[in-house]
Formats: sequence, C-alpha cells, structure tokens
Amino acid sequence: MNTPIGNHVLVTGASRGIGLAAAEAFAEAGCDVVINSFGDAGRLQAAAKAIADRCKVRAFAVEADVSDPSQARAMTRRATELLGGLDIVVCNAGICDFKPFLELCDEDWKRHVGINLDGAFYVSQEAAKIMVAQGRGGRIVFTTSVGAVRSNPTQTHYCTTKGGLHVLMQGMALELGRLGINVNAVAPGWIHTEINDEASTTPGIADPFLQGRCALGRFGDPEDLKGAYVFLGSKESAYVNGSTITVDGGWLAQL
Repeated sequence: MNTPIGNHVLVTGASRGIGLAAAEAFAEAGCDVVINSFGDAGRLQAAAKAIADRCKVRAFAVEADVSDPSQARAMTRRATELLGGLDIVVCNAGICDFKPFLELCDEDWKRHVGINLDGAFYVSQEAAKIMVAQGRGGRIVFTTSVGAVRSNPTQTHYCTTKGGLHVLMQGMALELGRLGINVNAVAPGWIHTEINDEASTTPGIADPFLQGRCALGRFGDPEDLKGAYVFLGSKESAYVNGSTITVDGGWLAQL
C-alpha cells in the first residue's frame, strides 16, 4: 500500500472528473484535502462534503480562477492555512474545447493557455515556495495527457498546453529535487468525463478509437487514475522525479 508523505493535499480542478477522483484517492488514504474549481461553487461544496462524510477526513472547498495569478496564489496559501501545511499538490485544472485549428480565435487560445498552463505554473510555484519554507519537502503532480506527446485534430490548442506542462514538470523537477520536492506527472489517455462526453458517445468518433487505438478496448474512467496519483504522492515514490506515469490503456504503445 502506498503511504502519502503527509496528509495535507491540494487538488485543483477537483469538483468533478479526474480531479475529484484524485482528491478522493488521497482522502481514502487518510489525507485531509482542499479541492478547488471555478464557476461551480455548489458542486464544489457538495463534493467536499461528500469526501469528508465518506472518508472521515477534513475536506475544504476553495473556489478560485487559477488563470488569474493573484487568485491562484491566494488560493494556494489559503489551502495551506486550512490544512495546517502543504505536502502534496495536484495541478489538475484544465479545459478542452474541441475545435478545428483554423476556427480557433484568440480568446480560445488565451483561455486554454491561461487555465491549463499558466494556472499550473502559478499554483505550483506558490506551492513550491511554501514547501521550501516548511523545510520538509513535498510532492507536486501535474495532470498532463497523452496529448502532450501526440496531438489530435480539433485539440491542437489543448495538446500544446499539455506539452508545455510536460516540460514545465521536467524543469521544476531538475530545480526542486535537491530541495526535497519531487515533481512528476500523470498522463491520462481517453478518460470519459463531462469534458469529452459528447465525443465519447458519438459512434463515428468513439468506435474507431475503441476498435483500433486502445489495446484494452474501452475508455478509461477517473477511478483508473487513482493509484497513479497516490503513488506519486507517496513515500514509495521517493526516487521518482521528472517522470510521467501514462494511464492510457495502451494508446501510446502502438506506432
């Protein structure tokens, strides 16, 4: 069983989907959690209450727009105050609007970069400063994607941000490792969430993927990612730094 390095955990983009699963995984391991999202306060509060009631841990909801540097940094500090420290941060907040490259407008581009890439930088840098000040190290985990190394039609903008996250993770790992902060990533494949629900249920899109591209023949579920997040936040991953755990059912294993 993987043992978290500490019981103070922040997960961004955690009112639903992959982020909520990550928060649940740490709560199931006995950690107190702060979950963050923006624009769905009711769902966020309900998710925190459900985690606290089921797992018998402390769970807090802190709404903030991570694409705004002042909000992102303030949220990270607030999470630390609520938890009484900060040991593990999962930078998961992200969006993916499926849109052909030639139809992208400047606002589409800026919004994806702002939430997916800038937000992760703001939160992770603030978290790293807090961890250094605490003097006991920590773990930072990014949610990237198989799209960080393979792009897809209608996802050029999204995949670009995930590629940026991949290199951000590596650079941070090089600089923060000697300070006791391990920085890694989880790269999901096609995980069925609300973000891709329409594509996941459209036969002309879903069937080719399931029949010819995914070795396991099914979409992933947020539950499939829980083990990867907890491992990267655990004592057992002490020598894992600058690495990515790919959870994609075998998508990238083929040419």
